[in-house]
Amino acid sequence: MLKKIIWFTGLSGSGKSTLSKLLNKKLLKFNYKTKIVDGDLFRKKKKNLKNFTRKNIFENNLSIIKYISKIQKKYDYIIVSVISPLSSTRYKAKRIFGENYFEIYVHCSKKELLKRDPKGLYALARKNILKNLIGFNSRIVYEKSNYNKITINTEKNNLQSCIKKILKKI
Repeated sequence: MLKKIIWFTGLSGSGKSTLSKLLNKKLLKFNYKTKIVDGDLFRKKKKNLKNFTRKNIFENNLSIIKYISKIQKKYDYIIVSVISPLSSTRYKAKRIFGENYFEIYVHCSKKELLKRDPKGLYALARKNILKNLIGFNSRIVYEKSNYNKITINTEKNNLQSCIKKILKKI
């Protein structure tokens, strides 16, 4: 069986972590060995919480790729949930993991992101307390991938239909 890397990418609040957890539950029901790598938790472990420069984001994403490379043989599916705004890091993951790499772009409108705001980041950014929220007030813009990927719109589709679409593709 091919070992698969499922890489959820998209702006904060789009639904990456929620979909990752739900997909993980579904895969566990089929007795697959899975691992979730959450970008926020990964940053906390590395004690890299406040630095969101382009260089720092690139290095953090490379660290995630290296980590996955070390553990991938132990799991049937590794589910990654990280903003990963730079197309260069996602492309690097695609090159390294090859046909085992499935990128899922999780999307919803800015209006919906502001409404959801599960971590309160957009409220902080609106008050100019948080000055580097990607997709809102950061100089770093989210770069879309220019190759085949799965696109999931969590604003227009419920979670169950999103997961069905993902399971069909992977």
